[in-house]
Amino acid sequence: MTKKAGKRPGTTGANARGSRAWRSRAGVALLAAMSVALTACSSGADQGSEDELGPQEKKASEYPGYLANSELTTVNAGSAFGTASVASQLSGRLYPGAFVPGPTGQFVPNSDLVTTQEWMDGDQRNVLYTIAEDATYSDNTPVTCDDFLLSYTAGQMQEMFGSNMPLMDQVESVACAPENKKFLVKFQPGQGGQWRYMFSPGTIMPAHKVAERAEMSREELVSALFSQDPNQLGRIAEIWRFAFGLENFIPEMHVSYGPFTIDSVGEQGEVLLKRNENYYGDQAAVEHLVVWPIQSDVSEVTEQDNLLIADAAVSEPQWYNAETMADDFEIEDVVGDLTDSLIFSDSGVFEQQWARQAFASCIDHNEIARVSSEASGVEVPAVYTHAVNHNDPLARTLTSVTEEHQGTDMDTAGQLAGMTIRIGYLGEDQRLQAMVDSIRQQCEPAGITVEEVSGANVSAAFLEMDPETWLPSIDAFLGPIDSRSQYGVSSASLARVDELRDEERQLWEDLPGLPLSAEPHTFFISPQVANAVPYTGSSGIGWNMDRWFVREAEASEETSTNSAENGD
Repeated sequence: MTKKAGKRPGTTGANARGSRAWRSRAGVALLAAMSVALTACSSGADQGSEDELGPQEKKASEYPGYLANSELTTVNAGSAFGTASVASQLSGRLYPGAFVPGPTGQFVPNSDLVTTQEWMDGDQRNVLYTIAEDATYSDNTPVTCDDFLLSYTAGQMQEMFGSNMPLMDQVESVACAPENKKFLVKFQPGQGGQWRYMFSPGTIMPAHKVAERAEMSREELVSALFSQDPNQLGRIAEIWRFAFGLENFIPEMHVSYGPFTIDSVGEQGEVLLKRNENYYGDQAAVEHLVVWPIQSDVSEVTEQDNLLIADAAVSEPQWYNAETMADDFEIEDVVGDLTDSLIFSDSGVFEQQWARQAFASCIDHNEIARVSSEASGVEVPAVYTHAVNHNDPLARTLTSVTEEHQGTDMDTAGQLAGMTIRIGYLGEDQRLQAMVDSIRQQCEPAGITVEEVSGANVSAAFLEMDPETWLPSIDAFLGPIDSRSQYGVSSASLARVDELRDEERQLWEDLPGLPLSAEPHTFFISPQVANAVPYTGSSGIGWNMDRWFVREAEASEETSTNSAENGD
């Protein structure tokens, strides 16, 4: 019998944007305009209709379905837009990371793709990556260090590429020869403590496809990447940023090296995945799977009993009817591992540290957590830690640092009186809207005006300085982050807890971002699915979707009946 289980903590992560120095933005405005030309010249960008969605001309609703807690706008999880839309919920099993989520949420080595060797040279960390010889893309092209170098360069040149991989700022150099299976990453002194969260799921894009589209040889691509010269990288950045989008789907760009590859994209943005027959690891248990975006009309899917998994941001989503679907799912509310946070721009009103601290002083974290809990139907706690995720056991050791920030100070907040703060978030999200509205009400008595900026293309990239106005489009971005990849502290261990406290203290001093409350999740899992394990990191419950085994409904019911009759 289906029941609503008690809350249990989720695990691991996502990333957003860290504070960093402003770099040259020459050519960035041009990239957005050029994206139109990029998609227009695609040879196969037609959106697949329902009649075109499968090899047997089945409708999307006739395949096993997974409703993701994502807009499904791109597969490039390393882009700012990919981070905001949690692209890794889809691309985590298209482009698995160097380390991937394990069954209890820990990140484990993905030895099918790459092995690593770490050593210290004084206080400088070095990591040697060796890519598996049989690691190939679905078009039979080998995975090489070119792919990782592309990810690194995009992360380092955040403004030009529109990327969001803060840990790349800690890297001093990458040694990579074109099309080689080995490469060496050298970190800046004292940095790289969270290196296992680099090259995370969905962030390693096919460099050979970028080179082809840019009409460059692999050697020319690698040379341009090493140069970090905006004049050489304009076309490369444009392709990396836009060509892996799903709204204007370019089929030839979407080769993958994971257990699934994309077959087509439907009218609602649903993505039909098919088994990657060239995958070098264990083959996916299901041949096809449709991943539906969060705002989809899935009524036809539920009518055919093909919605098997859903990750919802609220406990009672519109598509769910408790009267007619009570026995169709096991439902579980989960306090997520990620933290809903404000990430501040380092230009404009928040360029100065005192301004960030003043704004934080008018925000009551407990009230924000209450508002989020009320909007989602899942009770979540307030969060005050930067250095580790809120449900990490080490978070308790930071109480002596965070307790002084557990309150409001309207006198300090009053230093921003007369200022307008624009808070952005992606899409139409009633819970995030309620959180922004709560912040507006809390800060209004201090003379601060808070404006909401939301839309289908809003991301942390909006925090960057506009080269025309010399101001950011928004002052803060609201979304879920993983502390390990966002802030990249170097001492997250019990043996070095004093250093961890120092890092947490410094993060509260600098305040590149403000943690607010835990991210809520509600999972709906059909009894027809085996091996589905709730997970609240950036890959979502689909972290192991290639292991999902779908039973026929009749067989599932028969098994349950037999078990009951036998007293099992």
